[in-house]
This record gives sequence, C-alpha cells and structure tokens, in this order.
Amino acid sequence: MRPLLRGLGLVSVLSLAGASLAACSPAPPDPRPAAEALVEALDAGDLSAVPMTGVEPAAATETLTTAYGSLEAVDRDHSLVSVAVDEDSAEGDGPATATGTIRTVWDMDETDNDFTYETRATWELDEESDRWQLRFDPALLAPDLAAGESLAVSYEPAPRGEILGAGGDVLVTERPVVRVGIDKTRAEADTWESSARALAELVGVDPDAYAERVAAAGERAWVEAIVLRDDETRTATDAEIAAIPGAAANPDTLPLAPTRTFARPLLGSVGQATAEIIEASDGRVSAGDQVGLSGLQSAYDATLAGTAGLTVSRYSAEGEPVAELFSAEPAPGADVETTLDRDLQALADSLIADSASPASIVAVRPSDGAVLAAASGPEDNGYNTALLGRYAPGSTFKVVTALAMLRDGATPETEVQCPETITVDGRSFKNYDGYPESSLGTITLAEALAQSCNTVFIQAAGDLGAPALAEAAAALGLTAEAATGLEAFLGSVAADSTGTELGANGIGQGVVQSSPLGMATVMASVVAGGTVQPRLVVDPAPEGAASATGSPAESTPPSESDSSSASDSSSSAAPAESALTDEEAGTLAAMMAGTVERGTLTDLQSVPGAAVIGKSGTAEYDAEQNAHAWVIAAQEDLAVVAFVEDGQGGSQTAGPLVRDFLTGAREASAAE
Repeated sequence: MRPLLRGLGLVSVLSLAGASLAACSPAPPDPRPAAEALVEALDAGDLSAVPMTGVEPAAATETLTTAYGSLEAVDRDHSLVSVAVDEDSAEGDGPATATGTIRTVWDMDETDNDFTYETRATWELDEESDRWQLRFDPALLAPDLAAGESLAVSYEPAPRGEILGAGGDVLVTERPVVRVGIDKTRAEADTWESSARALAELVGVDPDAYAERVAAAGERAWVEAIVLRDDETRTATDAEIAAIPGAAANPDTLPLAPTRTFARPLLGSVGQATAEIIEASDGRVSAGDQVGLSGLQSAYDATLAGTAGLTVSRYSAEGEPVAELFSAEPAPGADVETTLDRDLQALADSLIADSASPASIVAVRPSDGAVLAAASGPEDNGYNTALLGRYAPGSTFKVVTALAMLRDGATPETEVQCPETITVDGRSFKNYDGYPESSLGTITLAEALAQSCNTVFIQAAGDLGAPALAEAAAALGLTAEAATGLEAFLGSVAADSTGTELGANGIGQGVVQSSPLGMATVMASVVAGGTVQPRLVVDPAPEGAASATGSPAESTPPSESDSSSASDSSSSAAPAESALTDEEAGTLAAMMAGTVERGTLTDLQSVPGAAVIGKSGTAEYDAEQNAHAWVIAAQEDLAVVAFVEDGQGGSQTAGPLVRDFLTGAREASAAE
C-alpha cells in the first residue's frame, strides 16, 4: 500500500473509533424539571426537597427564611426565564452543569410598580444518580445577597387626602397637635408612677390606667397619654407639662376637622391601625400605619390614604443597610368631597352639644338632595344617630299616612272623625294629653294633621291597609336604599301589618322605624315636589348615586373599604307608578303650613323670613311614657329634622331646636 493511502486509512479508523466512543456518552438530561422544581420551592419558601451539592437543604431554607423574613406579608412570585446545559461542561472532563435565570416579582403595593429582578442559578449533574443538584448560592434569592444578609422594606407615608364640604370648603386637613406622654428615659424610675398620675390629672385621662401602662412599658419607653389639638382649645401648656419629670409634648399633625366636635361621628377619626384593620386589609395596612378608624375616614381610607412610598434595601447580618435595591415615591391620597355646609353643620352641632340624651339635627336641600348638616349629639356620645338611628318617628309619620289618604281620594277638606279614643282589636288608643277639645269630633283632614289627631290616622291606617302606607312611605323617599356615600338607614315600613300593629303604624309607632335622615328626606320630598334621594358624598360618587328626584346616575364606586351603599331598609326605592307627584306634594305642604299657622308648631312663626311648614311628633316607647321627640320642618329650599331620644314632646323638646336652627341659618345666609 502506498504511504498516502495508508495514512488515510489510519485517519478513517481513528474517526470511526471516536464516533463509537461518542455514541457511548449519553447527553445530559433536560435540566428544566429541576429548575421548575426550584421555582416551586422558592414560591413555597421551603428548599428542603431540592437536591443540592455543597450545602444541606435545611441550611439553604434557613438562609431563605432569613433573607425574606421581614417581607413575609408581601406577595412574591418566582418564574423560570430560561435554563440550559452549559455546552463547555458537557464536552469537558468534569461534571456537566446547567445555568438558569429566575425572575422574582414582589407585589409591594397596589400599583403596578413592582420590585422585580433576575438572578442566576447553577446545577451540577450527579453522574451516579444522573440527577441535577443545585449549587446553592444566596445570590439566587436576591442580587448580590450574601449568607446572613436579608431584605427589608421601609415606608414613607403618603400625604393624606382632605375631606371637603360644599364648594370645596376644606373640612378635614392636617392640623397641628401635640402628643403628650411620659419619656421614661428622662426621669428617674422612682418618679415614673407619680409623674404618670400627675400628667393624667393634668390632661384629663384615667390616672390609674395610665400609671399601669407606664409601669408595664419598657425602661426606655415613650408612653403616650393623649393627643391634644395645638390651638386655643389646648388644655395643658408646654410649661405645665414640662414641670412634670419625664413628661413631654411632642409636636405632630393629624387630619382633623375645624373643631373637636365638628360632625365628629360623621367624619370619623384617624389613628393607629388595629390588629383587626390590619388583618382585613389584605396587606394594604401594616402595623404602625395611621388609618381611618370610623366615619368617612374609615369608609374612604383607601382613597384618602393614597399609596405610601417605600424602599427595599439589603441589610447585613448585623442589621446595617448595605445597598438600596428598589424604591417608589409616595402617591398622595385623593380628596373626598361632601355636600356638608360648614356653617350649618357647626350650628347644628352647637344646638345639641349638651343634650341630655342622644339627639340629632339633619338638614337637606330639597332641590338636589344635598345633606347640608348631619349632627349627632351629645358631643361625647360618638354614635352617628343622624344616619344610623332607628326610632319610631311618631306623628311626623302622619304626613305619610296623609299621602296614602290623598291617594285614596281624600282632600284637605274631607271630613274625618276625631274621637277622644279608638279601639282596634281590643286595644284602646287616645289622643295626646292636651289635645284641643275644639278639634274633636268631625273635622277636616287638614285640621287633623295640623292638630295631630291620633284617632283619625289610626282609623285611616286600618281602612287603607299596610301596602298603601308602605307605598306612600316609598313615594316620600323613606324606604329607599341609602346612597349617601356612607353607611346609612333611612326607614322601614312593613307592608304586611294588620290589626293594632297597623293602627299604630298609622301614627308612626308600631313597627315603623326611621332615622333622622329618613324623616328629613320625607320633608325634602314634600318641598321638592318629587321623591328625593339624599346625597352626602359627591366625589368619589357612591355606587347607585342619583339626583335628588331622578334615576341612578352613572358613577364610580367608592374604595373597597367603603360601606357606602349598605342599608338595612326593608323596601326598595319607590317604583315609578308610586313616585310622589308635584300636586300631591303641594297639597301636603299646604296642610303642613296649617301646623305652624294654628296647630302644634305655632312657635315656628317666630322664624324670620319666608313661612315655615312642618309637623311635630312624639313616640312613646315604654310603659313609663318616655318618648322620642321629633319635628320636621322646611323653609324655602331647606328641610330640617330635629330629634331627641328622650323628650317631653315633639313641639316642646324638638321644636325649639328647629326654630333656633332655621333662625341661625337665616342669619348666616344674611351675613354672607
């Protein structure tokens, strides 16, 4: 054989031998299943089932727990971007390796601005088991993360939105306060108790309870006693506080109304989030956050609070910051606009501030349903009587019964019988003590309403039937679903009452219930000449909001925490066939004018300006004849109700409140 051919033959033999050897070395298995298993383990926060080399899975899990522990409440998601066998390793003498890219996304807040990053993971092929084993490195958890390091987030509160009144008038905004308390590092231990008691006495908190809190706190603790407005109403000066060892007044701001009592149950308050609020927030609220605790502040907290700014940093094992990884600027909260009139609300608050029992004054503008004032007293009661109170409306409900009578064919001149007493199914009813004898016997319907004859309306209720009363109540807006923008109850009127219950319903007792807002709505509907739907929050508009006498308008729902459209009313809004007509309203208004001209509310004749119309009501609620006192009234485009839970009678107890409110409103209007 010639040398060239022999050389070619040798090359061919070697090539075939190499091909044969290559065929005996199988390709590494697909690393994707191992990579996907790692991603699932990262999502679960448990690496104990992940095959590893160089470190025990339990130790890797501990590293993960340390790294992510402070972000436990933040949702995160891991996903596999890519994974492939490293070509060089497959052709080398050592074990094959694979490299993957993992994307981690932290949902830090309600915005789309998530904390996102990618890290790399490496696997090594175990030749004996032919399985991929993770070369665990803390840096696959977060960029450049080392053993013992961790991620943590700090927050910067967003400026809170304001609560506005009519015309954009600022009602609730950041106002200066002082946080008064004991700094235990600034006093000797043997003075802590005496200082706590002295400070409690100075600022008006329980000395025993505060002293116990101070004693239970740590040796270096700050123990707050009270937050005071830093204005002319402040009851303790800096000098008085500083004279007590360890006591201090630290300046701050809080979202506050113009005064401590201004629409307090309605507007609500802001304070530190409770455990219940944190749990219900789905991660939106954290410990230490300032949130709305009641009223509009609570219902619209997500709107008002905005989105806090945040910074995610990497911290050393000693807790020192190493690097900032992510940040987001705070997004200010949005304002909540209401229909409240500052002057009228302040007037209403002042009139019932010292009431001996729960009371309310509500004012509604009939032309558009705007709630101008919704006061609940006394000032230390704290309950939103104006919107949530459920009481028998007494004889103010006779306006409803009168409407049902008009719809049955009666007129103001229709003659009706007003005996001293009437018996229904064995129960005797009578007129109120002091009812004028001159208005007994045969009288007109107009006179029966003006003088508030019980027996006329009890008899009428029985003749008309419960459905007629319920329909009339709906037409006057009493049993509509509240769409005020805040949890509210208007009223309920049973459509299936019979016998004595039905008779009592006719005079606003029995099972009839109303809130002060509900009866103000009845009065507003009479003045407007159509069914009024009261509105309080303008922006963001509550779901299902409607114009005063119109259909529900297109609107955006309030925040998720809002309970604005909640109502326990047993009836829906008046259907179209029973909506109040202008003629019906005019007839009712004319009869209610008689109540002021010659009936139970003659005291309202002293109100300056245009003529006042109205109706008084007294609802006895126990065997001792304790009674709720009501008056509903209107003057031009202003409808008002005054309610006192324990009163002598509508005209005697609630009447002066309405008189003073309408007089004050007239004076305020003249002064503008």
